[in-house]
Amino acid sequence: MILLRDGTVVTMDAARTVRRADVLVDGVRIVRIGRVKPPRGTRIIDCAGKAVLPGLIQAHVHLCQTLFRNQADGLDLMDWLEQRILRYEAAHDQRSLAFSARLGIAELLLGGTTSVLDMATVHHTEAVLRAAEESGVRYTGGKCLMDAGSGPLPENGASALREAESLGRKWHGAAGGRIRWALCPRFALSCTPALLRAVCELSTREDWLVHTHASESWREVELVREQTGAENVSYLEQAGLCGPRTVLAHCVQVTLDEIQTLARTATSVAHCPGANLKLASGHAPLTRLLVAGTIHLPAAGAAAVPPAEVLAMATVRGARALGLSEEIGSLEVGKKADIAVLDLSAAHFQPAGPDLHATIVYCARASDVTDVLVDGRVLVRDRRLLTLDAGKLAAAASSEARRVLSAVS
Repeated sequence: MILLRDGTVVTMDAARTVRRADVLVDGVRIVRIGRVKPPRGTRIIDCAGKAVLPGLIQAHVHLCQTLFRNQADGLDLMDWLEQRILRYEAAHDQRSLAFSARLGIAELLLGGTTSVLDMATVHHTEAVLRAAEESGVRYTGGKCLMDAGSGPLPENGASALREAESLGRKWHGAAGGRIRWALCPRFALSCTPALLRAVCELSTREDWLVHTHASESWREVELVREQTGAENVSYLEQAGLCGPRTVLAHCVQVTLDEIQTLARTATSVAHCPGANLKLASGHAPLTRLLVAGTIHLPAAGAAAVPPAEVLAMATVRGARALGLSEEIGSLEVGKKADIAVLDLSAAHFQPAGPDLHATIVYCARASDVTDVLVDGRVLVRDRRLLTLDAGKLAAAASSEARRVLSAVS
């Protein structure tokens, strides 16, 4: 057993309860929240002066791209993809892809993220899956599917889908259920209609999540409209890909009709403000998406998205998008012990405010995370990652990136 003792527990339950309490973990699950007299032999983690909260959920990430950080700046989305990122991904070999995944996972775990929804590249997918298995992170993701467009990555759609199905049968439910498979068509422009329909059929048959990009930039939306005669989300719905098993990344440039489609079909949206700002894609209509059920304070008012709702998007709402809300996303008895502990003593937290949700959202940094558990297993202790050598990965990252980029044609 593990006892997280005397912390301020930010439960993210339906009432958004915050209370001073202990959290007792037995095996992979939380068995008690309250004052606990620990059984003999219980491992104690002192959480006095700290917040204990659900592990964060990163609902859209490309672990294959971690190694390309700072190599593709100053470009908008389509140029960023066509001139740099797709060529970089094509240059990955098994070694570099495994390195990139481990580096990204190390960063995420040290910052309190316990679950990811990842889109790998088209090849060497098992290198990413093995990195997730080794690290202890909760991973949902899969092979990127592309069978249209120019460039180095598109594959034959039928053979790519066969590979995705084979990998899914092998890996879905691995590591005690911690690894889950998803079907990942990259976006509408990179996939033929036949591939998108086949993804829909396979997802329905196997009950696998579908993860893709949609309406990230105006240029993308215009190209989809030119090629298909439809708006992006509408086109995906026609292919059968809108529904409760689907997570669409970005959805920056969506119409009101498309928002209604997302709500009607119970499609989830992964909000990616950092990427959207970097690539100058715009601002997702977050308040409208939230009202419809699926960083705009100056436009919508300071109270438009309360801090507790922002934290919910990173925890319990993220869990719902991944189909895991019965297991993770909040700290409640019976749920899996995916937990992050946050030191509240640093100067940037002071003076303490009355709303801890707001304090975490507006003040917390990744470096404030002291301890992380996934499935009841301690992965980070006293700010040190136990499953991967983060220092060694950081020290070798530049040379590994140079090795891969030297192969870019």
